[in-house]
Parts: sequence; structure tokens; C-alpha cells
Amino acid sequence: MRYPLLAAVLAWLPFTAAAQPVRAVYEVHAAGMTVLELEAELDLTAEGYRFTTLARTRGLAAVFASGEQRAQVRGAWAGIAATPQAYASDGVWRGRARRTELAWASGDPVIRELVPLVDEEREDVPADLQRGTVDALSALAQFSREVGRTGQCEAQAQVFDGRRRNDYVARTAGRDLIRPWRAAWHGEALRCSFEWRLVAGFRRDRSVDEGRPQIGTAWLASPFPGAPPIPVRVEIPSRWFGTATAILLRASASAVAEARQ
Repeated sequence: MRYPLLAAVLAWLPFTAAAQPVRAVYEVHAAGMTVLELEAELDLTAEGYRFTTLARTRGLAAVFASGEQRAQVRGAWAGIAATPQAYASDGVWRGRARRTELAWASGDPVIRELVPLVDEEREDVPADLQRGTVDALSALAQFSREVGRTGQCEAQAQVFDGRRRNDYVARTAGRDLIRPWRAAWHGEALRCSFEWRLVAGFRRDRSVDEGRPQIGTAWLASPFPGAPPIPVRVEIPSRWFGTATAILLRASASAVAEARQ
């Protein structure tokens, strides 16, 4: 995914229970402006998961890096681990079409489609660093499920998006009260600190120190009874606008719930 936040950016449930499918709408703010809008649909069942996101740049961010991206994944559970089966993302960034399609064979990712085929900006990710990885949405689905199961944030993931490989680690940092702000969600939430580091797929010109660990904070809660824990607020450093803050505006039962019945 083009933005770590997406990489980044979502009543506790029993381990085997199916959570209510949820549709969530976020705004991302930085430097006093709305820079990104994000819609997400997450469906966790005892057998597997489906996760879809749609992101669009807004405001000044659309001037510097205009774009829109849709991503989706479906997968199953192997114990507590997410095992993705098919992932696809497509969109247009800075006027250029981009598409990634991944499948998995024996637990390792296989690139089915990559547009553009060669990334002039980034180095290739060695095959040995691709093995055993998952996509960002699968990592988030597993994280949500584990928070629902344990009430804690302890998690780690090795993520490959077809062009970059990142390592993520999350830790429990306490509980906070998210205070009312406009029409955004508010209430008590679990606070998680997380860190990610790019380990392969660096920019060829090395114009920025991409290998330096990045640190953020996410607050998770069930936005309505029966919903899985999802991010209700996320704060991460951004490249151009200082700290970026994602805020959950609203959440509701997804249309997927009707298809289950």
C-alpha cells in the first residue's frame, strides 16, 4: 500500500466467534487539513476473513500526490495466524496506473500481476525476504482478531506489498478516553504503540533514510456491539505534513452481514 497508515491503517470477542461485519469511514488530518479519506469493510468469521479498503487523497495532498486506491484480500485462519489466499490493489497515483495482484503458494507470496512491471524508483525485494510474508490487510485482520481475543496489542508481522518489505511490531500501551470531536467516534479505547521498519525495497536514490524505524500510536475499540475491534484513531509521522492523524468518523454493520443470513 502506498501509505503506511493504510499499512498501518483499524465488546471483546471470543476467539472462535464471528464478529459483526463492519464498514468504517475515516478522515486523515495533517497540518490542519484533511489529506486522505478512507473507507474500510472488514468481515471476520471463524473460518476466515475478507477486508476491503478504498483511499482517496484530498486537499493539498491531492496536489502533491493525487491518487485513489482500492485494495482487497480474502484469507483463512491457521490457528491464530492469517493465511491470505488472494490480494489485489489497483489505483492511480500521480497520474500513473498502479496494480498489484498476489497469490500464495505453500505460504509464500507469488506475484500474479505488477503494474508498472519494473519500479524505476525502488530496488527489488530478494526472494528470501518475501518468504513467509503476508499483505498489509491480512496483518490488520489478524491484529483485530487478536485484540478481540486477548484485549492486548502484542503482535508482529512481516509484510510484503509486491514492491516493499516491512516489519511491524505492536505493544500494549494502556487505555484512554477518546473525547468527543465533531461527529467522530468517541469513548474508551485500547492504546497500542507500534513500530515499523522498511527492510527491503528501498528507493534507488537513497534520498531519504527509509531504514530508520517509524513509530506510531493506534487506539482500538469495538465501534458498536458485536463489531470487531478496529482503529478509532491513529497517529503516525508523515513524509510531508508532520504527524498525520486518522479519525474514525462513523462505523456501521456492513452489507456483508445481510449476505450471511
